Amino acid sequence: MALPPLNLPAEVWTHVFGYLSVPDKLSLRASCKYFKKLVDHWSLWRGWTAVLTFRNSSYTRRFWDSLRRRKVSSVVMRNPGAKDWKQLSQELPDLSAVVIEQSAIENLNFGKDFPHLKRLAVRNSDVVLDAHTRPHLEQLTHLSLCDVTFPIKSSFLPFISHLRNLTSLICHNSGTLVEPIWIMESILSYLPKLKHLSLSSKRACVYVPKRPVNEGISSLSSLELIQYSHHFFPVNTMKKVPHLNSLSVFSGDVYQKMSSAGSHLVFLLNKWLQNLPELSKLAVTRGPPVKMYVTSIPATVTSLTLCCSRLSLEDISAISVQLPNLLHLHVDPWPLHLGANVAEIPELFPKLKSLKLRHECVSEKDFLHLHRLQNLEHLEILDSTQHPSHLVGQLQALSNNRFHVASSSSQSDPMLCSCIHQVY
Repeated sequence: MALPPLNLPAEVWTHVFGYLSVPDKLSLRASCKYFKKLVDHWSLWRGWTAVLTFRNSSYTRRFWDSLRRRKVSSVVMRNPGAKDWKQLSQELPDLSAVVIEQSAIENLNFGKDFPHLKRLAVRNSDVVLDAHTRPHLEQLTHLSLCDVTFPIKSSFLPFISHLRNLTSLICHNSGTLVEPIWIMESILSYLPKLKHLSLSSKRACVYVPKRPVNEGISSLSSLELIQYSHHFFPVNTMKKVPHLNSLSVFSGDVYQKMSSAGSHLVFLLNKWLQNLPELSKLAVTRGPPVKMYVTSIPATVTSLTLCCSRLSLEDISAISVQLPNLLHLHVDPWPLHLGANVAEIPELFPKLKSLKLRHECVSEKDFLHLHRLQNLEHLEILDSTQHPSHLVGQLQALSNNRFHVASSSSQSDPMLCSCIHQVY
């Protein structure tokens, strides 16, 4: 005789709940006390970030107790006041990641209030970062600053130069205007462990005195540049990072064919790519047509993302010639579409393991040609609307369910800066 559902072992329920989305877990949690206790088990919340909004709300003792049961280690604070910051440090002192958004609290004791803090992000805030906060933040490995106001333009470099454990640094639209080359050279010389760097050319986050810096070659492996017209990163940017594995270039302005800024970006892309012999991953968003720089892309690139104004069959063919070993492809041309060119992808890129594209304006016949990708493991459909299940069913039948088909997720990591997504 079968046991009633509630008499199943707790371990079985916990395993089943592990397949649920966060909204489904929260709905299930409200159904009964038994499920509430099971859903709050810490193993079901690994990697989850709690988003706390303090503008018109406060949180109860039971709420904080539930976060502690889940062993929450990452929190986003929106519109926090001094009282909210104090309460968070008292209730969850073991946090390892904190994001602060839209805050005007000047004196925050980051490291002192959260001794285990490793990842810190500050966005759209007036927060003082200076020598007084530095001693409590030297354990940081990830720092992200976006639209942050500094009290004195010369305060940031002395502050960051002592954070020598940083492996990831993001600086977007913060601080004062400075020549970009001085920013990058100084950051690389002061942070020997840095592996990922993301900079915006619109407003620099660092005031740097023009003096010689360490001439050594950086071990940086990943670089993101948000490039705005009239505020260009220099042509020799990549000479300091010849061992770069991943480069992402996001144009903050729509590419204009006849503009001097557009022509200069084409020039920069060609020069930058020629200086990166070990590059394996390249992403260009809102940049010039790929035919203007495709021959400069290193043949070592195995992962390519292109979100550009147009992508013709001629462009796609040129890419396949330049990158014969491409394994991962993400293409999203706008406002035009790939259309019938989708049918040519299996022949042009036979080694693909993952593919991201839109099925909008692609005929069923052309879309179903993707089953010929013999090495494909993952196909992601980027359209915001739900992909047609009958079409996916036909594709998986033709491929004998050889690869996984998924819709693009609207959810993003709250720890990541939104600047990158805004330029898509």
